[in-house]
Amino acid sequence: MLEQLQQYSLSSLQNLKTDYKRYFFNEVDFDNKLIGIIGDRGIGKTTFLLQYLKSLEIPLENKLYVTAEFLLTGNMELFDIAQEFSKLGGEVLVIDEIHQIPHFERQLKLIYDMLALKVLFSGSNAIKLEHAKADLSRRALVYRFGGLSFREFLELRTGEKLSTYTLEEIVKNHTEIAYTLTSKFKPFAYWREYLEYGYYPFYNPEKKSTFLIRVNETIQTTIEHDLAYIFNIEPKFVIKLKQLVTLICASKPYALNISKLAAKIEINRNTLYQYIYYLNRGKIFNILHQRAKGDNIFAKPAKLYLANTNLNYAYCNTIEIGTIREGFFVNQLNNYFSLHKNRSFLDDQLFASKEGDFLVNSTYTFEIGGKNKSFKQIKDIPNSFVVADDIEIGNGAKIPLWLFGFLY
Repeated sequence: MLEQLQQYSLSSLQNLKTDYKRYFFNEVDFDNKLIGIIGDRGIGKTTFLLQYLKSLEIPLENKLYVTAEFLLTGNMELFDIAQEFSKLGGEVLVIDEIHQIPHFERQLKLIYDMLALKVLFSGSNAIKLEHAKADLSRRALVYRFGGLSFREFLELRTGEKLSTYTLEEIVKNHTEIAYTLTSKFKPFAYWREYLEYGYYPFYNPEKKSTFLIRVNETIQTTIEHDLAYIFNIEPKFVIKLKQLVTLICASKPYALNISKLAAKIEINRNTLYQYIYYLNRGKIFNILHQRAKGDNIFAKPAKLYLANTNLNYAYCNTIEIGTIREGFFVNQLNNYFSLHKNRSFLDDQLFASKEGDFLVNSTYTFEIGGKNKSFKQIKDIPNSFVVADDIEIGNGAKIPLWLFGFLY
Protein backbone atom coordinates (compact mmCIF):
# COMPACT_ATOMS: atom_id res chain seq x y z
CA MET A 1 0.00 0.00 0.00
CA LEU A 2 2.69 2.51 0.99
CA GLU A 3 4.92 1.44 -1.88
CA GLN A 4 2.17 2.32 -4.32
CA LEU A 5 1.78 5.76 -2.75
CA GLN A 6 5.52 6.37 -2.86
CA GLN A 7 5.59 5.60 -6.57
CA TYR A 8 2.73 8.05 -7.09
CA SER A 9 4.56 10.67 -5.02
CA LEU A 10 7.80 10.22 -6.96
CA SER A 11 5.97 10.47 -10.27
CA SER A 12 4.24 13.70 -9.13
CA LEU A 13 7.57 15.25 -8.16
CA GLN A 14 9.17 14.24 -11.45
CA ASN A 15 6.31 15.75 -13.46
CA LEU A 16 6.55 19.14 -11.74
CA LYS A 17 7.25 21.53 -14.61
CA THR A 18 7.52 25.05 -13.18
CA ASP A 19 10.31 26.72 -11.23
CA TYR A 20 8.35 29.89 -10.47
CA LYS A 21 7.58 30.12 -6.78
CA ARG A 22 4.51 32.04 -5.72
CA TYR A 23 4.34 34.42 -2.79
CA PHE A 24 3.25 31.52 -0.58
CA PHE A 25 6.90 30.71 0.13
CA ASN A 26 7.44 34.09 1.77
CA GLU A 27 4.34 33.76 3.96
CA VAL A 28 4.46 30.25 5.40
CA ASP A 29 6.25 29.38 8.64
CA PHE A 30 7.62 25.99 7.70
CA ASP A 31 8.78 25.30 11.27
CA ASN A 32 5.23 24.46 12.32
CA LYS A 33 4.35 20.78 12.59
CA LEU A 34 0.90 21.04 10.97
CA ILE A 35 0.32 23.52 8.13
CA GLY A 36 -2.83 24.05 6.10
CA ILE A 37 -3.03 25.80 2.73
CA ILE A 38 -6.53 26.96 1.83
CA GLY A 39 -7.49 28.52 -1.48
CA ASP A 40 -9.78 28.30 -4.48
CA ARG A 41 -9.17 25.67 -7.11
CA GLY A 42 -6.58 26.39 -9.77
CA ILE A 43 -4.42 28.92 -7.86
CA GLY A 44 -1.38 26.68 -7.50
CA LYS A 45 -1.77 24.92 -4.13
CA THR A 46 -0.64 21.57 -5.54
CA THR A 47 2.35 23.14 -7.28
CA PHE A 48 3.35 24.87 -4.05
CA LEU A 49 3.17 21.63 -2.05
CA LEU A 50 5.24 19.74 -4.61
CA GLN A 51 7.80 22.54 -4.86
CA TYR A 52 8.18 22.51 -1.09
CA LEU A 53 8.68 18.74 -1.00
CA LYS A 54 11.15 18.90 -3.85
CA SER A 55 13.17 21.59 -2.07
CA LEU A 56 13.66 19.46 1.06
CA GLU A 57 17.16 17.98 1.29
CA ILE A 58 16.03 14.68 2.74
CA PRO A 59 15.84 11.22 1.12
CA LEU A 60 12.99 10.76 -1.34
CA GLU A 61 11.58 7.88 0.72
CA ASN A 62 11.22 10.21 3.72
CA LYS A 63 8.83 12.61 1.98
CA LEU A 64 5.44 11.62 0.67
CA TYR A 65 2.81 13.38 -1.44
CA VAL A 66 -0.71 11.92 -1.54
CA THR A 67 -4.06 13.15 -2.80
CA ALA A 68 -7.37 12.60 -1.07
CA GLU A 69 -8.81 11.15 -4.26
CA PHE A 70 -6.01 8.57 -4.45
CA LEU A 71 -6.59 7.54 -0.84
CA LEU A 72 -10.35 7.26 -1.28
CA THR A 73 -10.03 5.28 -4.50
CA GLY A 74 -7.73 2.82 -2.77
CA ASN A 75 -9.95 2.68 0.32
CA MET A 76 -7.01 3.77 2.48
CA GLU A 77 -7.27 5.41 5.89
CA LEU A 78 -5.17 8.56 6.25
CA PHE A 79 -3.96 7.80 9.77
CA ASP A 80 -2.97 4.22 8.84
CA ILE A 81 -0.90 5.54 5.93
CA ALA A 82 0.73 8.19 8.11
CA GLN A 83 1.53 5.65 10.83
CA GLU A 84 3.14 3.19 8.42
CA PHE A 85 5.10 6.00 6.73
CA SER A 86 6.33 7.26 10.12
CA LYS A 87 7.47 3.77 11.22
CA LEU A 88 9.66 3.53 8.12
CA GLY A 89 11.40 6.83 8.85
CA GLY A 90 9.04 9.21 7.08
CA GLU A 91 9.53 12.87 7.93
CA VAL A 92 7.18 15.02 5.83
CA LEU A 93 3.69 14.07 4.65
CA VAL A 94 1.71 16.23 2.21
CA ILE A 95 -2.02 15.65 1.67
CA ASP A 96 -3.70 17.44 -1.24
CA GLU A 97 -7.42 18.36 -1.30
CA ILE A 98 -7.92 16.93 2.18
CA HIS A 99 -11.49 18.22 2.48
CA GLN A 100 -12.62 15.23 0.40
CA ILE A 101 -11.69 12.84 3.23
CA PRO A 102 -14.52 12.21 5.72
CA HIS A 103 -13.64 13.30 9.27
CA PHE A 104 -10.19 14.46 8.17
CA GLU A 105 -10.02 16.68 11.29
CA ARG A 106 -9.95 13.68 13.62
CA GLN A 107 -7.28 11.92 11.60
CA LEU A 108 -5.08 15.01 11.48
CA LYS A 109 -5.45 15.39 15.23
CA LEU A 110 -4.29 11.81 15.77
CA ILE A 111 -1.35 12.27 13.41
CA TYR A 112 -0.35 15.48 15.18
CA ASP A 113 -0.63 14.02 18.67
CA MET A 114 0.80 10.55 18.09
CA LEU A 115 3.34 10.68 15.25
CA ALA A 116 6.64 12.48 14.69
CA LEU A 117 5.60 13.75 11.27
CA LYS A 118 5.45 17.20 9.74
CA VAL A 119 2.21 17.46 7.78
CA LEU A 120 1.12 19.96 5.14
CA PHE A 121 -2.37 19.77 3.71
CA SER A 122 -4.39 21.73 1.17
CA GLY A 123 -8.11 22.22 0.90
CA SER A 124 -10.91 24.19 -0.63
CA ASN A 125 -11.82 27.63 0.67
CA ALA A 126 -15.14 26.14 1.66
CA ILE A 127 -13.41 23.96 4.25
CA LYS A 128 -14.83 24.74 7.70
CA LEU A 129 -11.72 24.55 9.86
CA GLU A 130 -13.05 27.18 12.25
CA HIS A 131 -15.77 24.79 13.32
CA ALA A 132 -13.80 21.53 13.14
CA LYS A 133 -14.78 19.20 15.97
CA ALA A 134 -11.16 18.14 16.47
CA ASP A 135 -10.21 21.76 17.24
CA LEU A 136 -7.44 21.97 14.67
CA SER A 137 -7.08 25.68 15.35
CA ARG A 138 -4.88 24.86 18.37
CA ARG A 139 -2.65 22.65 16.27
CA ALA A 140 -2.70 23.75 12.65
CA LEU A 141 -1.30 26.95 11.21
CA VAL A 142 -3.71 27.66 8.36
CA TYR A 143 -3.02 30.07 5.50
CA ARG A 144 -5.52 31.34 2.96
CA PHE A 145 -4.05 32.30 -0.39
CA GLY A 146 -5.38 33.77 -3.61
CA GLY A 147 -4.55 33.56 -7.30
CA LEU A 148 -1.84 35.49 -9.08
CA SER A 149 -1.55 39.14 -8.16
CA PHE A 150 -0.84 41.59 -10.97
CA ARG A 151 2.76 41.69 -9.68
CA GLU A 152 3.18 37.91 -9.94
CA PHE A 153 1.61 37.89 -13.40
CA LEU A 154 4.09 40.55 -14.52
CA GLU A 155 6.99 38.54 -13.12
CA LEU A 156 5.89 35.55 -15.17
CA ARG A 157 5.33 37.58 -18.34
CA THR A 158 8.38 39.85 -18.18
CA GLY A 159 10.95 37.84 -16.24
CA GLU A 160 11.51 40.84 -13.96
CA LYS A 161 11.80 40.37 -10.20
CA LEU A 162 9.34 42.84 -8.68
CA SER A 163 8.86 43.93 -5.07
CA THR A 164 5.67 43.94 -3.05
CA TYR A 165 4.51 47.04 -1.19
CA THR A 166 2.37 47.54 1.88
CA LEU A 167 -0.88 49.46 1.68
CA GLU A 168 0.70 52.25 3.73
CA GLU A 169 3.64 52.47 1.32
CA ILE A 170 1.31 52.71 -1.66
CA VAL A 171 -0.83 55.37 -0.02
CA LYS A 172 2.13 57.50 1.05
CA ASN A 173 4.66 56.92 -1.75
CA HIS A 174 2.66 55.79 -4.77
CA THR A 175 4.16 58.34 -7.16
CA GLU A 176 7.73 57.25 -6.46
CA ILE A 177 6.79 53.56 -6.50
CA ALA A 178 4.95 53.83 -9.81
CA TYR A 179 7.82 55.83 -11.32
CA THR A 180 10.30 53.11 -10.33
CA LEU A 181 8.13 50.28 -11.58
CA THR A 182 7.24 51.84 -14.92
CA SER A 183 10.93 52.13 -15.72
CA LYS A 184 10.96 48.31 -15.77
CA PHE A 185 7.72 47.62 -17.66
CA LYS A 186 4.69 49.29 -19.18
CA PRO A 187 1.72 48.25 -17.02
CA PHE A 188 -0.91 48.75 -19.68
CA ALA A 189 0.88 46.41 -22.06
CA TYR A 190 -0.26 43.63 -19.70
CA TRP A 191 -3.20 45.10 -17.77
CA ARG A 192 -6.10 43.93 -19.94
CA GLU A 193 -4.47 40.52 -20.36
CA TYR A 194 -4.26 40.13 -16.58
CA LEU A 195 -7.87 41.18 -16.00
CA GLU A 196 -9.07 38.69 -18.59
CA TYR A 197 -6.67 35.76 -18.11
CA GLY A 198 -4.03 36.40 -15.46
CA TYR A 199 -5.47 35.36 -12.09
CA TYR A 200 -4.97 31.62 -12.60
CA PRO A 201 -1.41 30.24 -12.91
CA PHE A 202 -2.50 27.69 -15.52
CA TYR A 203 -2.90 30.47 -18.11
CA ASN A 204 -0.76 29.96 -21.22
CA PRO A 205 -0.59 32.98 -23.59
CA GLU A 206 -0.16 30.58 -26.52
CA LYS A 207 -3.33 28.65 -25.64
CA LYS A 208 -5.87 31.33 -24.81
CA SER A 209 -8.71 29.31 -26.31
CA THR A 210 -8.32 26.58 -23.69
CA PHE A 211 -8.15 28.99 -20.75
CA LEU A 212 -11.86 29.73 -20.54
CA ILE A 213 -12.62 26.02 -20.77
CA ARG A 214 -10.36 25.34 -17.78
CA VAL A 215 -11.88 28.21 -15.80
CA ASN A 216 -15.37 26.84 -16.42
CA GLU A 217 -14.25 23.35 -15.43
CA THR A 218 -12.71 24.76 -12.24
CA ILE A 219 -15.91 26.54 -11.25
CA GLN A 220 -18.14 23.61 -12.14
CA THR A 221 -15.99 21.30 -9.99
CA THR A 222 -16.06 23.78 -7.11
CA ILE A 223 -19.86 23.96 -7.19
CA GLU A 224 -20.74 20.36 -8.05
CA HIS A 225 -18.10 18.64 -5.95
CA ASP A 226 -16.65 20.86 -3.21
CA LEU A 227 -19.64 22.96 -2.20
CA ALA A 228 -22.22 20.24 -2.74
CA TYR A 229 -20.20 17.80 -0.60
CA ILE A 230 -19.16 20.15 2.19
CA PHE A 231 -22.56 21.82 2.63
CA ASN A 232 -24.68 18.74 1.84
CA ILE A 233 -26.44 20.38 -1.09
CA GLU A 234 -28.81 18.05 -2.92
CA PRO A 235 -28.03 17.61 -6.63
CA LYS A 236 -31.38 19.15 -7.64
CA PHE A 237 -30.40 22.41 -5.89
CA VAL A 238 -26.87 22.65 -7.34
CA ILE A 239 -28.38 24.16 -10.50
CA LYS A 240 -29.62 27.06 -8.34
CA LEU A 241 -26.03 27.95 -7.44
CA LYS A 242 -25.09 27.99 -11.11
CA GLN A 243 -28.09 30.17 -11.93
CA LEU A 244 -27.08 32.60 -9.20
CA VAL A 245 -23.59 33.00 -10.70
CA THR A 246 -25.15 33.79 -14.09
CA LEU A 247 -27.56 36.32 -12.56
CA ILE A 248 -24.77 38.16 -10.74
CA CYS A 249 -23.04 38.50 -14.10
CA ALA A 250 -26.11 40.29 -15.40
CA SER A 251 -26.49 42.53 -12.33
CA LYS A 252 -24.49 45.65 -11.65
CA PRO A 253 -23.07 45.54 -8.10
CA TYR A 254 -24.67 48.84 -7.13
CA ALA A 255 -28.10 47.51 -8.22
CA LEU A 256 -28.06 44.35 -6.11
CA ASN A 257 -31.68 43.40 -5.33
CA ILE A 258 -32.03 40.40 -3.02
CA SER A 259 -35.78 40.00 -3.47
CA LYS A 260 -35.58 39.94 -7.27
CA LEU A 261 -32.64 37.54 -7.26
CA ALA A 262 -34.51 35.14 -4.98
CA ALA A 263 -37.61 35.30 -7.17
CA LYS A 264 -35.67 34.63 -10.36
CA ILE A 265 -34.25 31.34 -9.12
CA GLU A 266 -37.42 30.50 -7.16
CA ILE A 267 -36.00 30.33 -3.64
CA ASN A 268 -36.70 32.35 -0.50
CA ARG A 269 -34.44 35.13 0.78
CA ASN A 270 -32.85 33.08 3.56
CA THR A 271 -31.94 30.29 1.14
CA LEU A 272 -30.46 32.90 -1.20
CA TYR A 273 -28.34 34.25 1.64
CA GLN A 274 -27.10 30.72 2.29
CA TYR A 275 -26.21 30.19 -1.38
CA ILE A 276 -24.36 33.50 -1.51
CA TYR A 277 -22.46 32.42 1.59
CA TYR A 278 -21.55 29.06 0.03
CA LEU A 279 -20.30 30.70 -3.17
CA ASN A 280 -18.30 33.18 -1.14
CA ARG A 281 -16.65 30.33 0.80
CA GLY A 282 -15.87 28.63 -2.50
CA LYS A 283 -14.23 31.85 -3.75
CA ILE A 284 -16.66 32.25 -6.61
CA PHE A 285 -18.12 35.38 -4.99
CA ASN A 286 -16.61 38.18 -2.95
CA ILE A 287 -19.09 39.68 -0.49
CA LEU A 288 -18.81 43.20 0.90
CA HIS A 289 -20.93 44.32 3.81
CA GLN A 290 -21.80 47.80 4.95
CA ARG A 291 -19.64 49.55 7.47
CA ALA A 292 -20.65 48.65 11.05
CA LYS A 293 -22.76 45.73 9.86
CA GLY A 294 -22.19 42.16 10.97
CA ASP A 295 -20.81 39.54 8.62
CA ASN A 296 -23.26 36.81 9.62
CA ILE A 297 -24.73 34.60 6.95
CA PHE A 298 -28.06 36.46 6.82
CA ALA A 299 -26.63 39.99 6.66
CA LYS A 300 -27.58 41.64 3.38
CA PRO A 301 -24.50 42.15 1.19
CA ALA A 302 -23.82 45.75 0.32
CA LYS A 303 -22.12 44.58 -2.85
CA LEU A 304 -21.49 41.27 -4.52
CA TYR A 305 -18.71 40.58 -7.01
CA LEU A 306 -17.41 37.58 -8.85
CA ALA A 307 -14.27 36.58 -6.96
CA ASN A 308 -11.84 37.64 -9.68
CA THR A 309 -12.11 39.48 -12.98
CA ASN A 310 -11.22 36.39 -15.04
CA LEU A 311 -14.61 35.00 -13.99
CA ASN A 312 -16.36 38.07 -15.39
CA TYR A 313 -14.79 37.50 -18.78
CA ALA A 314 -15.46 33.76 -18.64
CA TYR A 315 -19.11 33.94 -17.55
CA CYS A 316 -20.60 37.32 -18.39
CA ASN A 317 -22.04 38.25 -21.78
CA THR A 318 -21.38 41.94 -21.21
CA ILE A 319 -18.49 43.54 -19.38
CA GLU A 320 -19.05 46.63 -17.22
CA ILE A 321 -15.74 48.45 -16.84
CA GLY A 322 -16.81 49.90 -13.50
CA THR A 323 -17.53 46.43 -12.17
CA ILE A 324 -14.16 45.19 -13.43
CA ARG A 325 -12.31 48.04 -11.73
CA GLU A 326 -14.04 47.53 -8.41
CA GLY A 327 -13.78 43.74 -8.70
CA PHE A 328 -10.02 43.96 -9.20
CA PHE A 329 -9.62 46.27 -6.20
CA VAL A 330 -11.70 44.00 -3.96
CA ASN A 331 -9.92 40.88 -5.17
CA GLN A 332 -6.44 42.22 -4.45
CA LEU A 333 -7.31 43.52 -0.95
CA ASN A 334 -10.02 41.22 0.36
CA ASN A 335 -7.80 38.44 1.76
CA TYR A 336 -5.55 40.73 3.77
CA PHE A 337 -7.55 43.77 4.87
CA SER A 338 -10.84 44.65 6.49
CA LEU A 339 -12.87 45.87 3.53
CA HIS A 340 -16.36 47.38 3.63
CA LYS A 341 -18.65 49.12 1.21
CA ASN A 342 -19.25 52.77 1.95
CA ARG A 343 -22.83 53.17 0.81
CA SER A 344 -26.10 53.62 2.66
CA PHE A 345 -28.78 50.96 2.13
CA LEU A 346 -32.34 50.44 3.28
CA ASP A 347 -33.63 46.99 2.31
CA ASP A 348 -33.12 46.82 -1.46
CA GLN A 349 -32.93 50.57 -2.09
CA LEU A 350 -29.62 52.37 -2.60
CA PHE A 351 -29.10 55.91 -1.38
CA ALA A 352 -26.02 57.70 -2.67
CA SER A 353 -23.65 58.99 -0.03
CA LYS A 354 -20.56 61.13 -0.06
CA GLU A 355 -18.42 58.51 1.59
CA GLY A 356 -16.50 56.98 -1.31
CA ASP A 357 -16.66 53.39 -2.51
CA PHE A 358 -14.59 51.42 0.01
CA LEU A 359 -13.42 51.73 3.58
CA VAL A 360 -10.22 49.74 4.25
CA ASN A 361 -9.08 48.81 7.76
CA SER A 362 -11.49 51.44 9.12
CA THR A 363 -8.86 54.01 8.07
CA TYR A 364 -8.61 54.65 4.35
CA THR A 365 -11.46 55.63 2.04
CA PHE A 366 -11.10 54.86 -1.67
CA GLU A 367 -13.20 56.00 -4.61
CA ILE A 368 -12.70 53.92 -7.78
CA GLY A 369 -13.01 55.28 -11.31
CA GLY A 370 -11.35 56.21 -14.59
CA LYS A 371 -8.52 58.66 -15.10
CA ASN A 372 -10.88 61.65 -14.95
CA LYS A 373 -12.55 60.60 -11.71
CA SER A 374 -13.02 63.63 -9.45
CA PHE A 375 -12.71 64.00 -5.69
CA LYS A 376 -16.32 65.21 -5.31
CA GLN A 377 -17.51 62.14 -3.39
CA ILE A 378 -14.66 62.22 -0.88
CA LYS A 379 -13.48 65.84 -0.72
CA ASP A 380 -14.23 66.31 2.98
CA ILE A 381 -13.10 62.89 4.20
CA PRO A 382 -9.66 62.49 5.84
CA ASN A 383 -7.38 59.73 4.50
CA SER A 384 -9.40 59.54 1.30
CA PHE A 385 -8.07 58.76 -2.18
CA VAL A 386 -9.21 58.39 -5.76
CA VAL A 387 -8.04 55.11 -7.29
CA ALA A 388 -7.90 55.74 -11.02
CA ASP A 389 -7.70 53.35 -13.94
CA ASP A 390 -5.91 54.37 -17.17
CA ILE A 391 -3.07 56.28 -15.48
CA GLU A 392 0.50 54.99 -15.14
CA ILE A 393 1.62 57.37 -12.41
CA GLY A 394 -0.58 59.20 -9.94
CA ASN A 395 -0.16 62.40 -8.00
CA GLY A 396 -1.23 63.51 -4.54
CA ALA A 397 -4.40 61.69 -3.52
CA LYS A 398 -4.93 60.05 -6.94
CA ILE A 399 -3.40 56.56 -7.07
CA PRO A 400 -3.14 54.25 -10.13
CA LEU A 401 -5.48 51.27 -9.85
CA TRP A 402 -2.90 48.80 -11.19
CA LEU A 403 -0.56 49.58 -8.28
CA PHE A 404 -2.89 47.75 -5.88
CA GLY A 405 -1.82 44.60 -7.67
CA PHE A 406 1.52 44.84 -5.82
CA LEU A 407 0.23 44.16 -2.31
CA TYR A 408 1.27 40.49 -2.51
